[in-house]
Amino acid sequence: MSLNLNALEDAPRLLLKAKLEPVQGTRFQPTGFPEIGAAQYEGPNGESMLLVESAQSMANRLEAVCWDKRADDWVPELRGLSVVKVLDENSKPLTNSLIEAHRINSPYILEGKDKKVLAVLKDELADMEEGMVDLGKFARVLLELDVNALIHGAFLAKKDLAGGRLRLPRALSGFVEAKEVKVAASGGVKNDAVNPKGDTGKGFGNVPFSRDEFVSPEITAYFNLDIAQIRGYCFSKEVETLLVALALFKVRKFLEAGLRFRTACDLDCHSVEVQRPNEFELPSLSDLNKALPDLVSGAGVDFQTTTVTYQK
Repeated sequence: MSLNLNALEDAPRLLLKAKLEPVQGTRFQPTGFPEIGAAQYEGPNGESMLLVESAQSMANRLEAVCWDKRADDWVPELRGLSVVKVLDENSKPLTNSLIEAHRINSPYILEGKDKKVLAVLKDELADMEEGMVDLGKFARVLLELDVNALIHGAFLAKKDLAGGRLRLPRALSGFVEAKEVKVAASGGVKNDAVNPKGDTGKGFGNVPFSRDEFVSPEITAYFNLDIAQIRGYCFSKEVETLLVALALFKVRKFLEAGLRFRTACDLDCHSVEVQRPNEFELPSLSDLNKALPDLVSGAGVDFQTTTVTYQK
């Protein structure tokens, strides 16, 4: 099945927004940050705003919906794409470049005794030690080795790889924010029916606590796909289409199955709107599921599944 992406032909980027709402009730718990807790701020018109999910966390969630943990592989629609798998010393799955925070730059891939991936990178990118970095060539290497890094970015900070200058920004980014928020204060107590006055420092005793959740009439997820960046790698039309379809799959799958951020933050997608370009119609998840296997096999790329063993 083919996808109609003609409306994106000359578009520099695709902008989407999705209206979200709690699955049950009205309260939700946002992401928290060390020392500041929930990220509350004033909007440009003085409205009370709240960051529900950050760009960093969203990247992790958009990646997570692509991985089948039981099979230790891409979800069926994406099977055949490149990825680096990491095994432990007992040959059991440890992690992989899709779910690692720094993707192919993960220390489990580059810092262990198994130097297989590092050797490939050094061999393919050896001519970039001096002079301008050829990002197109870097992208072509990632395409075969770790295609996900072309969507969510890569930064190979090792000095022996082009002096630590190999980096690609995210092509797909997203965040969730809430507008006109109000605090829903509550609390509870950790009960110790055996010894209520026990040493709380050791886990005994009753421990009361406060809890802040929030309510909002408008929770919105925003997505930005930089098509110009993907186009700038000068891949074939087939590869460009595959990368765009992969990004759209991530968004659609996330909105359908990835919105349970936390125990107290379980959301539903109410609607999705294309903000730019206006004439583009976002494909359904069903259409993307049907199209992607043919896009993967028809890309004309030697996608690799590289396996390394992590040993300190």
